[in-house]
Amino acid sequence: MIQHRIGRFAVALTAVLLPLAGVQVVAATTASAAPNVVNLQYDSTDAPDYLSEADQAAANWNGAVSNVHLDSGGGATIVIHEVTGGGSYTQTDGHGSGDIYIDTAQVAEGNDPTRILAHEMGHNLGLPDHYTGPCTEIMSGHGPGPSCKNAMPDAQESAQVDQNFANGFATSSTLVSRVYR
Repeated sequence: MIQHRIGRFAVALTAVLLPLAGVQVVAATTASAAPNVVNLQYDSTDAPDYLSEADQAAANWNGAVSNVHLDSGGGATIVIHEVTGGGSYTQTDGHGSGDIYIDTAQVAEGNDPTRILAHEMGHNLGLPDHYTGPCTEIMSGHGPGPSCKNAMPDAQESAQVDQNFANGFATSSTLVSRVYR
């Protein structure tokens, strides 16, 4: 028991003294304490009118899930395109890669671009459409109508994404989605 207390005292003393000597101390974590986070890159430069909306949609997902992190940058596996006509949709494998197409005509009709992008990112994270769902579900897409501005995934959607990426990759099959038609 005394050896255990001495060991704890030595660790605490070391944690205090090393920073004073200019040594950075980083806390150790166990493998089970932190999830296996999958970092996904998206590129929205081909959707110049919706850069901030793409960033907000990614931030909404980042705040709702723990096994995946979306970030803009090079080496993107998710590429966002701006189109006019034909509807917003995603071509994805549901494993964190694909192409998102946001339709400027649908935004002009009153559909929220951040909601559209968050919905399409959901497909890239392995979620299917659920058009009969309420506005609180991001995957309900255009179902609730253009008055729905919610761009936050609900708890069930977040839990499904975390489950999809629990082993470092999504487990769903190929998805192709037409949204907001």
